[in-house]
Amino acid sequence: MTKTNPFNPGYYSSSELQGMGFKYVGQDVQIAKNCTILGLENISIGDNVRIDGGSTLACATGDLIIGSYIHIGGYCHLTCSGGIRLGDFSGLSQGVRIYSVSDDYSGDCLTNPTVPRAFLNVTTAAVDIGKHVIIGSGSVVLPGASIGDGASVGALSLVNKPLESWGVYCGAPARRLKTRSKALLQQEAELLETRGRALPVL
Repeated sequence: MTKTNPFNPGYYSSSELQGMGFKYVGQDVQIAKNCTILGLENISIGDNVRIDGGSTLACATGDLIIGSYIHIGGYCHLTCSGGIRLGDFSGLSQGVRIYSVSDDYSGDCLTNPTVPRAFLNVTTAAVDIGKHVIIGSGSVVLPGASIGDGASVGALSLVNKPLESWGVYCGAPARRLKTRSKALLQQEAELLETRGRALPVL
């Protein structure tokens, strides 16, 4: 007799997710059953996406657009008040935090969501993660700090300003170390040709 592993909550499938109230869910999508997700109606998900356990998608206000062929590792946190977009073939390693809204840390005003807005100075700005971007474990991306196509960000980095395409970045704050190879673009073309299916436009 096969025993069920009580420590593995499993994943919801595309067919299950498509009936839950998301704005859009494509094919071959898996979301771990122990994720916390708010604002389903503001979330669009393309094809071939996996979101691992313990991740939080806080989208009660603001949109989250997740392209195709995307992996979001365990215990990531996305705060979507200003809007977040993840381009096709992008990936977040474990514990990545992306904030499209942030409190004022200067001490000139109060902070945290229990305080009335009149006493806050909140920064809200969209975050756009380009195609083929990979972000290493434990990194933090702040409001307005978009990342261009093909860039890679090393583990434990702080992205507090826009990063140009096809660079390798690391550090706090993240700085460009070198140019990233574009060889993966040929592999993308070969993969899509074998699948014979266009990616959804979200």
